[in-house]
Amino acid sequence: MHPHEQSTWTPPSRDPAEPKEPAQVRRILRLFRPYRGRLAVVGLLVGASSLVSVASPFLLKEILDTAIPQGRTGLLSLLALGMIATAVMTSVFGVLQTLISTTVGQRVMHDLRTAVYAQLQRMPLAFFTRTRTGEVQSRIANDIGGMQATVTSTATSLVSNLTAVVATVVAMLALDWRLTVVSLLLLPVFVWISRRVGRERKKITTQRQKQMAAMAATVTESLSVSGILLGRTMGRADSLTTSFAEESERLVDLEVRSSMAGRWRMSTIGIVMAAMPALIYWAAGLALQSGGPAISLGTLVAFVSLQQGLFRPAVSLLSTGVQMQTSLALFQRIFEYLDLPVDITEPEEPVRLPKISGEVAFEGVDFHYDREAPGTATLGGIDLAVPAGGSLAVVGATGSGKSTLSYLVPRLYDVTGGRVLLDGVDVRDLDFDTLARAVGVVSQETYLFHASVADNLRFAKPDATDEEIEAAARAAQIHDHIDSLPDGYDTLVGERGYRFSGGEKQRLAIARTILRDPPVLILDEATSALDTRTEHAVQQAIDALSAGRTTITIAHRLSTVRDADQIVVLESGRIAERGTHEQLLAQDGRYAGLVRRDAESATGAAAAGAPQAGSAGTDAGVEGAGADAAPGAGSEQTNAGAVVPQNV
Repeated sequence: MHPHEQSTWTPPSRDPAEPKEPAQVRRILRLFRPYRGRLAVVGLLVGASSLVSVASPFLLKEILDTAIPQGRTGLLSLLALGMIATAVMTSVFGVLQTLISTTVGQRVMHDLRTAVYAQLQRMPLAFFTRTRTGEVQSRIANDIGGMQATVTSTATSLVSNLTAVVATVVAMLALDWRLTVVSLLLLPVFVWISRRVGRERKKITTQRQKQMAAMAATVTESLSVSGILLGRTMGRADSLTTSFAEESERLVDLEVRSSMAGRWRMSTIGIVMAAMPALIYWAAGLALQSGGPAISLGTLVAFVSLQQGLFRPAVSLLSTGVQMQTSLALFQRIFEYLDLPVDITEPEEPVRLPKISGEVAFEGVDFHYDREAPGTATLGGIDLAVPAGGSLAVVGATGSGKSTLSYLVPRLYDVTGGRVLLDGVDVRDLDFDTLARAVGVVSQETYLFHASVADNLRFAKPDATDEEIEAAARAAQIHDHIDSLPDGYDTLVGERGYRFSGGEKQRLAIARTILRDPPVLILDEATSALDTRTEHAVQQAIDALSAGRTTITIAHRLSTVRDADQIVVLESGRIAERGTHEQLLAQDGRYAGLVRRDAESATGAAAAGAPQAGSAGTDAGVEGAGADAAPGAGSEQTNAGAVVPQNV
């Protein structure tokens, strides 16, 4: 086995012996490490705010016990000003700590979103063929968005409330230790209740986020252009609406359960804490009646004020604990994506090729999608060589492994055995930039962004000038059509390029590849879904693109590969025949049979007065502008949801 060989994507395994929550909490805390300086400032502000707020009850005690009874107006004024000053300082400190903590929290969320997106960009193609797009979007949007309150305010709230509780308890003890003991008797019970509520909400939150992901996937699939076309043409619009309503109903139930989980128990805590002042007055009265030590009015009022000041952060602290338990479920879902194994990686010391001639070779290549079941190989024993500037055509029945073979060159997949060479270097040893510059792919599945024509072309070369873009479009036989549009190169192509016909999208993709100017070109059935007239126009663009490049063509129609330097016939993932067009016809084997099949298909279509079999509509214009047919989905979009077939 080659040292580069990696396994296909599987969900990350977890060690059952690992203490999940403590390890997860430590990992969450590491997210805040880059911002520890700002957090230290928040801590200082929190401490100062807590100390200042605790001073107010002591000022009140002095007012009631000294200033008013003794008629000391000057002292009363100073104490009153002191209480006003503490209120102002507490508010200022609160605003500053909220500003800093919210900024830190948003930066952490930004880091998480970026990390998840970057991780997904590195995932193998197999991951995306097995994962619904809506599920991926939900992890980035809903899960990270759901953590906003946690990362922006929970940490500050935790420190603030903890500091306030400690400072208040110390102050209460300084006033009267006996009343303090009475006040804190039920605190352990409250902590136990809040932890149970937290665990309950964590379970419900996990279910809720999964349901949100399922609903997002349904929306993404059914409300795309392909989904709308399929739903309407199949008469399933009402059925899809009913299905969505059922998904939404399940989410409603989970949202209600999440909101109400432990609500009565937490309300009971609030009721008990609100009733504690009455208990304190009652206990003080009993102590006085029984001949115990008298408690001054100022001490009693100050103590009750402190107690109320204690209950607010204590309840908030318990609620924060519940919220953190809930957020752990969201962090766990994010960490699952961050922990996904990346199979296709760049070597530590990659090879960089300053100049690429384009020689491609397959040496003993084996490949299968399920590496746990090696008997189901998609490719086996492939040995091929394509000299720089040469052309190779790969033909065969559906499922013979044609496209899979082509995807090994740009490392969309890695070989299971053997190796693929570019200019004599294993593609797994090359750096990603070299490989991206070297290999261009034009497939049947043309993807265009919902942006202007110019922006779609510049995706291949961001710094391309208008002249370079126009030259590429001319070479791809699409400039005249773009120029005829009202907005020209500023025309929006629409979702997935649906404002353009299949042939126009193909030529835009070819123009984009011309702009990239790769020395190795892979054409993956680039014209198989087009009618004869459109295919001819696209083939002219392909001929311009292929000139002087190493070309590997995956073809279903043999009319596009007759002039290839070498033609290979794949059967069940193995090379059945190879040679030139004339040589293979002379052998009268599988290739000759495929040629006869195409000829019979073309003859039958001509006799019926219909376009050639496999056509997908004419080369229509944008929204009928000067076109002889309206743009439509076309058969080239029937598998729009799949990134790549598993065995083609």
